[in-house]
Amino acid sequence: MAELGDISSLALALLLLACAVSAFISAVAGGAGGVLMFAALNTAIPLRILIPIHGAVQLINNLARVYYVRRYIRWDLCLPFFVGCSLGSAVITMGMANLAWQQLPLLLLALLVFYTVFKPARLPEIRLAPRHYFWVGTASGSLGILAGAVDPLLAAFFVRRDLHPREVVASKSAMQAWCHALKIPAFIYIGFTFSDYWLLILLLTVAAVVGTRVGIALLDRLNSGLFFKLMRAALLVAGLRIVYQLVTV
Repeated sequence: MAELGDISSLALALLLLACAVSAFISAVAGGAGGVLMFAALNTAIPLRILIPIHGAVQLINNLARVYYVRRYIRWDLCLPFFVGCSLGSAVITMGMANLAWQQLPLLLLALLVFYTVFKPARLPEIRLAPRHYFWVGTASGSLGILAGAVDPLLAAFFVRRDLHPREVVASKSAMQAWCHALKIPAFIYIGFTFSDYWLLILLLTVAAVVGTRVGIALLDRLNSGLFFKLMRAALLVAGLRIVYQLVTV
């Protein structure tokens, strides 16, 4: 863990708190927690090793969230997504990723997020047919390897009032878990050694799962209107974070 430097006890405690809070936000608001967690961890963990570490933490965190709301998973949306995500991740991992154009997908993602948040009421929600989640999966699998967090992209396709909040959280979490699971073999193939950071990953994962459990307990108390308002607010925060990342590169 030499690349992490000497992380003080206070810094580690703050990172654990950030993981718990961001996981809580994802469970309650349906998104943005992954981006906030990524941003918080990036204050102490170099970007080169952050994406695989964040992916490992988010894999277990999303699996925990899926377990709590597994009865609400929309498999008709998830199965096409899994196929597309696997394809996108494989293509990028095998060497077609050019980091010089990494900013283009982030820019398109920011535009999609802001459309979802600020679109006039007369404009339609983004309601894709289940089979078209294959293409959402392809984009998510590619972006996950390049940029880490994928929840803003997914959230833009789940701000739709024909879905129950628990269907949103369950289906989106299952998709994110699949994306993050694909990162493990991808980064092992690239040469990353997860065992070098097992203790940090374990601590961050425990904090995230605690935040998820508290958030899921609160989810039952939210009506659909409030849930989607919180989801749009979380998306806005994620979109602003993406813009900040673009302008500071």
